[in-house]
Amino acid sequence: MSTHQLLSPILSFLKCETPQAWLDEASKTDNLDIVLIDHLICELKAAQSAMFLIRKYAVDKESGDALLAWLKPFETLIYKREGDWRTLPDKNKLTKSVIPKSNSPYGQDLIDKMVLLIKEELHHFYQVLEMMHDYDIEYRSITPCRYAKGLLRHVKTFEPDAMIDKLIIGAYIEARSCERFAKLAPHVDKKLGDFYVSLLRSEARHYQDYLTLAEQIAGKDISERVMFFGEREAELILTSDSDFKFHSGVPALV
Repeated sequence: MSTHQLLSPILSFLKCETPQAWLDEASKTDNLDIVLIDHLICELKAAQSAMFLIRKYAVDKESGDALLAWLKPFETLIYKREGDWRTLPDKNKLTKSVIPKSNSPYGQDLIDKMVLLIKEELHHFYQVLEMMHDYDIEYRSITPCRYAKGLLRHVKTFEPDAMIDKLIIGAYIEARSCERFAKLAPHVDKKLGDFYVSLLRSEARHYQDYLTLAEQIAGKDISERVMFFGEREAELILTSDSDFKFHSGVPALV
C-alpha cells in the first residue's frame, strides 16, 4: 500500500490538516530535541492509555498486575532515570497470558487489539531512544502539551459512554500522529524521515482499531460523537499555542 493510500482515510477522518506554521517550526534543527523527546513520551503515553483501558474494562487483578509489570522498565527509565535503554527490546513482552473478565462481553477483542498496540508503541519508544542516541539528544523532563488534556476534558462521566469517548480520542491521537509523521518526513534528514515513514502503517492501523472498538462496544451509530471529537481536535490543532510540542497547535508569535 502506498503512503497516499494509507493516508487517504486518515485525512478524511481528521477535520483539518497540520498547519504549515507548525511544520515550519517542527522542521527547525533547533527543535529536533523537543520533537524527539515529546515523541518518546507520546509513545509511552499511548502504551499507558491502552493498558489503562484493558485493566479498567477487560481483565482481573492478576492479569492487570502482569500488564503493569510489562510496562515498568519503560516507565522506570523515564520517571526515575534508571536502567539501560539498550536492554528494553528484551523486556517488551508479557510474562503471562491475559484473561478477560468473565462478565466482559468485549474483553477478548479489546485485549487482542490493545496488547498488539502496546507492544508496537513500546517498540517505537525504543526506536525513538535509538534516534535520540544517534542525534546526541539527552532525555529531559518536559511539560505535557494541552492536546490530550484538551480532548479528555470532554469525556462523559458515565459508562459505557466514557469508555467509547476514550476510544474515539485514541483514534484521533493516532490519526493525527500518522498525519504529522507523513507531513514532517520530507522536511527532516533522510534517517529521521525514513523512521517517520516506517511508523505510518502501524499508526494508521491503531487509529482504525480504536474506532472499530468504539463502534463495536457502543453497538449503535456513534458518528455524531466522532464528529464532536473531530471538531474539538481540529480546534486544538488550528488555534494559537504558546507551547511547541509534537501535537501542539499553531505556534504563537513571540
